[in-house]
Amino acid sequence: MNNIKLALLLSFFTLICPAQWEPGKVLSPETVSREGLDTYFCSEPISDAVFARIWLKSFKRDCTTPRESLRYLRLLHVNKDGRPQTGELICNKAIAPDLLDIFRQLYTAGYRIEKIRLVDEYNADDEASMTDNNTSCFNFRRINGSKTLSRHSTGMAIDINPLYNPCLNVKSGLVEPAAGKSYARSRKNKQGQTICFIDTRDLCYKLFIAHGFIWGGNWPNPKDYQHFEKR
Repeated sequence: MNNIKLALLLSFFTLICPAQWEPGKVLSPETVSREGLDTYFCSEPISDAVFARIWLKSFKRDCTTPRESLRYLRLLHVNKDGRPQTGELICNKAIAPDLLDIFRQLYTAGYRIEKIRLVDEYNADDEASMTDNNTSCFNFRRINGSKTLSRHSTGMAIDINPLYNPCLNVKSGLVEPAAGKSYARSRKNKQGQTICFIDTRDLCYKLFIAHGFIWGGNWPNPKDYQHFEKR
C-alpha cells in the first residue's frame, strides 16, 4: 500500500468514529444491523481522555513512541458466547488500516475473540492481561527477561486470545501466561468447547499473513502463538 492510499484510509476511518463508545458492551445482532458495521470499525488520534487512561501505564514516563504515531481503534468482535461485543485497541498508525480490515473480516466470519480491551485495564500488566485472555496491542515494555524493547512498545505487534495461544519457551519450558499451560496446543478447553486455536490453517493467521505480518508461532524459540507483528 503506498503512502497516498494509506493516508486516505486513515482519514476515512477517523471521520466515521461515533462520539460515544462503551468498550466491552455486548450488543444484539439487530443493533449491529441497524447501526451498520462502519459505526463499529474506526480509528482516531489519541484523545486527551484516552491519553489520561494510558499515562504512566502502557504509556510510561520514558516512552519513546510519540503519542502522535498511535491510533485508538474502536472494534466489534464475536465474544466467547457468540455474541457481538465492542472492543478497543491502541496501535501504531501504520497498521491501523490493517487491523480494522482484519478484525472486520474476523467479525463477519464469526471468529471468536474473548475480549479486546486496553492493557491499561490491567495496569499495563502483560501477564494479567494475557491470563484474562485479553487481546491487546500497544504497551511500552521490554521483552520478558530482556532489556530489548518489545514490538508492542511501538504499537506494531498484537496478541490474539493469549490464554488459548500462549508463548512457549522451547528451551526452558516457560509458558506465558502461566495459566495458558493447560491450553497449550489444544483445540478444546477444559469444558470441551472449541476455542480459537491459531495455526497455519486458522483464519486469523491467514488474514494477518496476507497483510504482511509475521507470526510468532513460526519462530524456532520462543513459539509465540498469540503474537503477530509487522516490521
